[in-house]
Amino acid sequence: MGARLETVVETERKAGDWDNKESAIGIAHFRPTPESKRIAIVGTLADTMLGFRGELIKDLVKQGHQVFAFATDYTEQSSQQIREIGATPVTYRMGQFSLNPFAELASGYQLYRLFQAHRIDLSYCYFSKPAIYGTVAAYFAKVPTRVAKIEGLGRVFTVGPNGQSWKKKVVAWVMKCLFRLSLPLANHIIVLNEDDKRSLLSFGVRKPEPVVINGIGVDLDRYCYTPPSTDPIRFIFVGRLLKEKGIEYFIEAAKAIKPLYPNTEFIIVGAVDNNRGAITRPQLEQLVEDGIITYPGPVKDVRPWLARSSVFVLPSYYREGVPRSTQEALAMGRPVITTNMPGCKATVIDESNGFLVEPHDVSSLVQFMIKFIENPSLLEPMGINSWRLAKQKYDVKSVNEMIKRTVFGKWDHDLSREVRCSKPFENVRLLEK
Repeated sequence: MGARLETVVETERKAGDWDNKESAIGIAHFRPTPESKRIAIVGTLADTMLGFRGELIKDLVKQGHQVFAFATDYTEQSSQQIREIGATPVTYRMGQFSLNPFAELASGYQLYRLFQAHRIDLSYCYFSKPAIYGTVAAYFAKVPTRVAKIEGLGRVFTVGPNGQSWKKKVVAWVMKCLFRLSLPLANHIIVLNEDDKRSLLSFGVRKPEPVVINGIGVDLDRYCYTPPSTDPIRFIFVGRLLKEKGIEYFIEAAKAIKPLYPNTEFIIVGAVDNNRGAITRPQLEQLVEDGIITYPGPVKDVRPWLARSSVFVLPSYYREGVPRSTQEALAMGRPVITTNMPGCKATVIDESNGFLVEPHDVSSLVQFMIKFIENPSLLEPMGINSWRLAKQKYDVKSVNEMIKRTVFGKWDHDLSREVRCSKPFENVRLLEK
């Protein structure tokens, strides 16, 4: 039996072009039930797979499906973490920002071979590039059910304060063509906001019609309500430290407000990004030395930092899906200041749980931050409304049920019920849409 298992594993390793046997093991151990499916969840980074798809993976495994989690950067530790939640890690190659057509074709072909090797029944490809190349690969590999999920149109379709360069316009045109050619090969297309649906329709992606779900969801048992800090007032930014995410506008606002309200604190949480346009570590260190910001760096658990904050601020002009960081802040009961941009605007009911500002409008950003400083009584009621909005729209259990209904055509729970919740509030009804 041991020799036979080794033969199966070696066959799968060669088909997938792996350097080791890790991704091939498990294919020979699984004994499927008649209702079970072999599901490939295809993303990019292992951290994203664990942090943002973990609940979905556990849910699918619990239902008896075998899940293969595809990522480009597995380590021994992250591979083990994937196994611990019941999935099989599969490594493949795809450049996150590569524009090399030969490399892209090689990635697509590798996915095709892997889908065949693992006898995939359902592909679930998220983010733009995996959705494009993974869907095409799944189509040619004769995967019966193909799901493409676009979680924001991303940097290519982001318009900066000075417009788009000609190079960016060309790349955007190419991406539109790729969407138009690849996404109709999917059985289901999922997007996170109405703006992205309209964009895809305008690109010519009409069949299947994109379905809108409420973000990727957040675990409300893990991200629990805590009262916002009222003394001192603390504004927090959480995310990649990119220009497009509005980090420079947050810093500019902090520099304007700090001399007027010296007890106010400004917290930045996130890793320095190596991409062009990212703020640098020396710049952050200088801001810390000047007493403008607090910078703990990248943290494994953002909850303690959200718990000590007052207001969550994301002045992004990036083409977001629905920012996960904002969903976490809502769940913990933080008022939100963000932009009137696709994805971002879905997280704020203006003047109910926060304020919307136009992208690149630093003066309005400063104005609303000062409003919270001078009116701390706004923090708690707006924070409670944020928590209610998270219960209504961004509970990961509800979001996963929406995904399963889209893909499998059924609900596991009645999501129209009144929300019954634990302390600090009981029997809170959902906000009206």
